[in-house]
Amino acid sequence: MKRIIQRFRFLFFYGLLFNFLFLSTAYAVCPLCTIAVGAGVGFSHWLGIDDTITGLWIGGLTISLIIWTIDWLSVKNIRFYGRKLLVIAGYYGLIVVPLYPMHFIGHPLNTFWGIDKLLLGIIIGSVAFYLGHIAYIFAKAYHGGRAYFPFQKVVMPVLPLVVLSIVFYFLVNQIQ
Repeated sequence: MKRIIQRFRFLFFYGLLFNFLFLSTAYAVCPLCTIAVGAGVGFSHWLGIDDTITGLWIGGLTISLIIWTIDWLSVKNIRFYGRKLLVIAGYYGLIVVPLYPMHFIGHPLNTFWGIDKLLLGIIIGSVAFYLGHIAYIFAKAYHGGRAYFPFQKVVMPVLPLVVLSIVFYFLVNQIQ
């Protein structure tokens, strides 16, 4: 089981990294998505919600910031080799690394599926938000460049985080 989890982490991390490195066009996430994700992080931690669920929202916020920054660099015509990788590593470094000395990440009893709860949430939340964003891009392209409904650009990336929050709520509470 541990080996499966290690492969799972490896495939998702490098798959996500591969997608960011080889995107030919920057697709910005709207400001409302970022605000919604940021509000989710603040409220979940303030309410004492499990670290896995908080991590989902931190991961979504991180991806939103990464996409915004890459788009901003493209608009400003700032291009250099490895800029996407540098932005990705920079944001994850700025967000995840400080959580270790503050003991939010790394406590041996705060694990789920053998992975730190907050780190697991960040990984899954990052992937879910990114896939929701990509789904919006494909849905919009399929519909002739128009959204199917108002605020679709907000709903599609945030909806996977909401659904996963509910799923992890039941998973974590069932184990306890």
